[in-house]
Amino acid sequence: MSPISTEAAELLESEPLMAHLGTCVDERPHVAPVWYSYDESTETVEIVTSGKKLANIRENPRVALSIQADEGGQTQWMVTLLGTATVVEDEAANEDARQRINAKYDAPADAYADNTLVRIDVGSATTQTY
Repeated sequence: MSPISTEAAELLESEPLMAHLGTCVDERPHVAPVWYSYDESTETVEIVTSGKKLANIRENPRVALSIQADEGGQTQWMVTLLGTATVVEDEAANEDARQRINAKYDAPADAYADNTLVRIDVGSATTQTY
């Protein structure tokens, strides 16, 4: 059985929302906003990132991702994912992911060229609609 329900999958790709990525190293949490893409066929989430987030993932691949849609300050739905992240070193895969995610968020295709692809294999998902 898939950890991501059909409803959650539809919500994840319904609009270009900011996600919040949670990482943890040395028992210190770190949460930061990221752009993302969900691939229903592989049940993975892709992000492209750098800095502290990437360093934390390299040290501890267990992550959380939270996405929420609001309207007029009222939450409409939320999806929380727990999973294991893998840093992808292949430059062609990185370029492809940057272009796809940048397009989703209306950024130039060559923006954020220093970001590295991270794939998150989802272990569990929680969905709530309001």
